[in-house]
Order: sequence, then C-alpha cells, then structure tokens
Amino acid sequence: MPLDVIGAGLGRTGTMTLKTALEKLGFAPCHHMYEVIQHPEQAAFWEAAARGEPVDWEEVFAGYRASCDWPSCAFYKELAARYPAAKVVLTLRDPHAWYRSVCNTILPAMKGPIVLPDGSRAGPPGDFAALLIGEKTFGNDFSEEHMVAVFNRHNEEVKRRIPPERLLVFEAAQGWEPLCSFLGVPVPSEPFPLTNTTGEFKKRIEERQRQSAQGAA
Repeated sequence: MPLDVIGAGLGRTGTMTLKTALEKLGFAPCHHMYEVIQHPEQAAFWEAAARGEPVDWEEVFAGYRASCDWPSCAFYKELAARYPAAKVVLTLRDPHAWYRSVCNTILPAMKGPIVLPDGSRAGPPGDFAALLIGEKTFGNDFSEEHMVAVFNRHNEEVKRRIPPERLLVFEAAQGWEPLCSFLGVPVPSEPFPLTNTTGEFKKRIEERQRQSAQGAA
C-alpha cells in the first residue's frame, strides 16, 4: 500500500494533530515517532536510514497510508520520490515558539523513557533519535539561533522542492477546511483535533520523572 500523504514538517509543528486528523479522514494509520516507540523493532531501520545506508521504504511503511513527524519528515525528499502520487503537507508554526516547544519536549524526552499520549511509558526508541535529530538535523547545536535557522531553512527547502500543486503549507489553527480541500475529502462535523500541546507533553514528562524517582526509592 503506497503512502497517500507525506508530512514534511519537523516535530512540534502540530504533527500529532496532523496524525490524528489524517486518521479521522481515512488516511490511517499514519506513521509518527510514537509508532517507533510502540514498535521498537523499527529503530534499526531508522538508524540505518539516518546513517545513509540503503533502505526499503516499503518495509517500514507496510500497511501505512500516511506519515508525519520525525523520523520520516527528515526523509521527505526520498519519500516524495518513492511515492510520486502522494500529497505533501508542511506543518508550520512560529519559529521561536517551535524552538521553545522542542526544548521543553523532544530534547528532554530523548534522554530517557518517553511518556505516550495515554500516559503509559515506553523505553527510548534507540540511538537513532539522537543521531537523526540531534546530530544529523541540528549538528548537536541546540542554541536558539542555530535551531531556528535550521527550521526556517528546512521549511524553505520543502517549498522549493515540492511543486505547489502537490504541497499544502498548513498550520493547525486553520482547522479542517484547507486540509480536507487539499486531500479531496469531506469536512467532518466534529471539532478539529488539537492534541499533544507542550503543556500536555511536559506534564507527562514530569509524571514520568516522579514515577522513576519513586521506583528508585
């Protein structure tokens, strides 16, 4: 089954919201970092991809209809070439708000077990996250100036590389209408799913830390 939708936006740009929305629209399942956490056997594949080794995209995306978030957003060019009929969604947000969100969520979560949306805990997805996000994407420079520059450069590259008729530049606050129009599907009657806010993510991290401390006592 080929991918129908490719998310090119970096993590913390509304990618969990996009995943949830796409799945409600019938593009399910949608691959996301949480898929790797829940299926740790995928980590070896993504580590190989991060190292530039040849990989078979059909292997990791078997059964999926869409993708977004890290790790797949780092390979949007390869995926767009492999699935030429797929549409591409570039999720955006204010660059400095994005930086603060990453610092409060992804970077701390890379250092230990990750708390899933349902509150359960899972082990880290492996060295590939530090390799792909920390080293390959940001060069292990987590200063605001550098990360915002990388963020902006990535977004501009997506806009240059993907033909406009194939690309939707999207912010979660826009809701259902532009996404449904782009994908050619009806607008649902239910509210647009705004999920996985920084506050929610931080709360889960804090709860994980408390549980870890209690377990070590």
